[in-house]
Amino acid sequence: MNKTRLEAFSDGVIAIIITIMVLEIKVPHGEHMADLLPLWPVFLSYLLSFVNVGTYWVNHHHMLHATKHVNGPILWTNMNLLFWLSLMPLTTGWMGENHFAATPMALYALDLCLCGLSYLLLQQQIIRAHGKDSVLSHAIGKDTKGKVSMAGYVLAVPLAMLGMTAVAGSIMIAIACMWLIPDRRIERKLVSE
Repeated sequence: MNKTRLEAFSDGVIAIIITIMVLEIKVPHGEHMADLLPLWPVFLSYLLSFVNVGTYWVNHHHMLHATKHVNGPILWTNMNLLFWLSLMPLTTGWMGENHFAATPMALYALDLCLCGLSYLLLQQQIIRAHGKDSVLSHAIGKDTKGKVSMAGYVLAVPLAMLGMTAVAGSIMIAIACMWLIPDRRIERKLVSE
């Protein structure tokens, strides 16, 4: 099957997710800069989620660029990724509204963990469909960045539940910053083909 519909649908869902997240930021009543101060936790959680969702969109785009065709398992695995991403507005809003309290932060970290796992499963499903000698398989290699991210998310969940929210938050921010550094593995592999 052609991958065009998968790309278009995924792009649309991700655009809606980001739109819903920003709509959760309520406009303050008042005209002074000080009126914005109570919004800092909501804005900070939105910023972190925007970076995370944006990172998934960028990497999803690159991964699908290296994909020649899709099949049923790829479509369903992609839906799994979109499901966990679609929960990002809920977990983001809950975390921001509750000023990064332990349980909302743990749920947010769990959502990121499940997004990461879903992305890895999608990646593996595409490699399975295209073979071990595919562009994507060679580009990913050992996927150290992906494995480090998963380990960090898995660690952040219990840390947040134990009340170590600053440590859990620092891990999630570090992972988001790590992914802001462009990952050109797929681009380089496509150019060399």
